Amino acid sequence: MIRWIDEVYDSNRRFGLRGQTLFAMQSQYQHIEIVETEAHGRGLLLDGMWMTVEADEKVYHEMLVHPALTTAPSIENVLVIGGGDGGTIREVLRYKDVKRVVLAEIDGDVVEVSRRFLPNIGTAWDDPRLEVCVCDGTAFVANAAPGSWDVILVDGSDPIGPAKALFEDAFFAACARVLAGRGVLSVQGGSPTAQYDEHISTIQVMKNHFSQVAPMYAPIGIYPGGAWSFVWGTSSDSSIEQPLLDRIQHVESDTYWYNHSVHLGALAQPNHVRRVVGLHR
Repeated sequence: MIRWIDEVYDSNRRFGLRGQTLFAMQSQYQHIEIVETEAHGRGLLLDGMWMTVEADEKVYHEMLVHPALTTAPSIENVLVIGGGDGGTIREVLRYKDVKRVVLAEIDGDVVEVSRRFLPNIGTAWDDPRLEVCVCDGTAFVANAAPGSWDVILVDGSDPIGPAKALFEDAFFAACARVLAGRGVLSVQGGSPTAQYDEHISTIQVMKNHFSQVAPMYAPIGIYPGGAWSFVWGTSSDSSIEQPLLDRIQHVESDTYWYNHSVHLGALAQPNHVRRVVGLHR
């Protein structure tokens, strides 16, 4: 049945698309729903919150992945936390220099449902460089050896439920230890408008553990507020303003959104962020 499928953000705001449910289930952790929308293709909701839709997902996944992988000194070993829809690993595996990718997803049902219903998003599940670990990403990082990962990408949902720990100080401290001063962390940082407090908090907590932190911005129409952020951090000598052009050239023939100009433009910071967190660029 065609209906409005809304994410109720709060008592004053909701974000929705017209469509119908194709599949729904309750996993151990959350309610999983796959929908077919009239305007944006297939989508995934977790506990009633939009996670991805086919029309928007390339912008989100490309901006989470490529600024990190075009600036990290090494990209041989990449850890993805969350991302059970498969879009993030798809973008990571575009790079020939990537040797190993581990997807640490706490809810194995999200992976299985996405593989079944979202084949246009998850196109790299059979890549031999990929390992899928159905496990708690925070515990995975806590138990990892120092310097064992070159890049960590955090593709979590909003800071509630099973994703809450991915926004806490202890998690970012563990990421810094695992990256050992030379790797790059990239996280989805929420909406700079509709989720202002969470966005600012993410930047500030990352600054406690990384010598360089930079928010980046892109439009994601289905997410609250329409504008979305990604926060990049490192303690290496890498510069977010100087991505490696050979890596960009390697992937941009396949990307929908990301290129060198988009990379640099996404670094423009709203004044309301600059004033609070003291970042200037």
